[in-house]
Amino acid sequence: MPEGPFLVIGLARSGSAAARLLAARGEQVRGVDAGHPDDAERLAEVGVEVLLNADGTELLDGVKTVVKSPGVPNDATAIAAARERGIDVIGELELAWRAIPNRFVAITGTNGKTTTAELLGSLYRAAGEQVTVAGNVGTPLASLVGELGEGTTVVCECSSFQLEDTNYFAPECAVFLNLAPDHLDRHPNREEYLAAKLRIFANQGNDDIAIYNGDEPALAGRDLGGCARRVRFCSGADPDCEVSFSQGTIFWDGEPLIEASELKLTGDHNVHNAMAAAAAALTMGLDPDAVRESLRSFGGLPHRLELVAELDGVRFFNDSKATNVSAAVAALESFDGGVRAILGGRPKGEPFEPLVEPVRERCAACYLIGEAAEQIATALEPAAVPLHRCEDLDDAVARAAAAAAPGEVVLLSPACASFDAYRDFEQRGDAFRVAVGGL
Repeated sequence: MPEGPFLVIGLARSGSAAARLLAARGEQVRGVDAGHPDDAERLAEVGVEVLLNADGTELLDGVKTVVKSPGVPNDATAIAAARERGIDVIGELELAWRAIPNRFVAITGTNGKTTTAELLGSLYRAAGEQVTVAGNVGTPLASLVGELGEGTTVVCECSSFQLEDTNYFAPECAVFLNLAPDHLDRHPNREEYLAAKLRIFANQGNDDIAIYNGDEPALAGRDLGGCARRVRFCSGADPDCEVSFSQGTIFWDGEPLIEASELKLTGDHNVHNAMAAAAAALTMGLDPDAVRESLRSFGGLPHRLELVAELDGVRFFNDSKATNVSAAVAALESFDGGVRAILGGRPKGEPFEPLVEPVRERCAACYLIGEAAEQIATALEPAAVPLHRCEDLDDAVARAAAAAAPGEVVLLSPACASFDAYRDFEQRGDAFRVAVGGL
């Protein structure tokens, strides 16, 4: 463990869990947040000195280690001041990993992290193995300290925000899914975003496993870092890929594992997610029959190409988790055509032009909402499909449903963050469900 006294900066879910972990170990802990997160004041009940609506610079005196919540940017005033003073700064992921002796399988990438992590968790359970899924997926790692059995494997979803604050984090198995423009409002450029993701491999040793997407252009010719054994998954009959997808079949070590048509998950991107999860499960020693059976039965997660309803032959899909352009492209490409796409929200600093071809090929119309509506409309003009500016999500659902013919799809896949109108993508997806339910 790092040395105390400690200052935890950012007291939302992960930061609060870190503060509670340290307090439970008898450490002197201060906690600060620029806002007023739910339940932050209750940290005082476990002995944490709490300061809200402040940047925390005034609490640095005497502090040996700052624990930075993932939502706090590196250029935050107190973080910069801590580093200027030579104070050690780590993230909640690093702190919790040091305190948890269990085996880790860590998963990162721009899109598909949560689906792959939850799918891998289901593969472990199907094989009769003890597993817990945590990290960026929802359960803070710090909340698991002291709660896990000796044989439990931790499947940990890792965001770039978490990985950029790691020093020694070295999972026994690390998985890199893909890279696409995202979080450019936080990372100055694509190279720094990629560098943060690659921290997942940086400290791995010779006995560890590094699984990566052999089709990802950003990794071509790239030194992944670390010393782990490399395992690739890819499309096509490539003999160098331990897990491959060819002629509608996922192969493991050259032998058929499962037909893609047997997967309940929708879309080619989910075939890649299934390959990644299978690669991790099989290289970590799980039984192939259990892996195969669980791949067949896993039905996906809420807000990720979730089939909400079918009304008069029209299917309604909630893909609210598609908060960037590449995720929306993948969702559109999951359908052959007849898509009425609801797009928009708060832009994240990336161009919308990559939507043009899938919209042209697959969309009957687009329904634009939120702060990005006009920006998306301008980008989509070359697609030559009807573009409807809508007042809000309810209006978009009503107009898309009224126009949709049997066999068509109404798809919420916004390509944007939700914060212009909703607390998070879950609340936006729930609002979509309510709107569909009211039709």
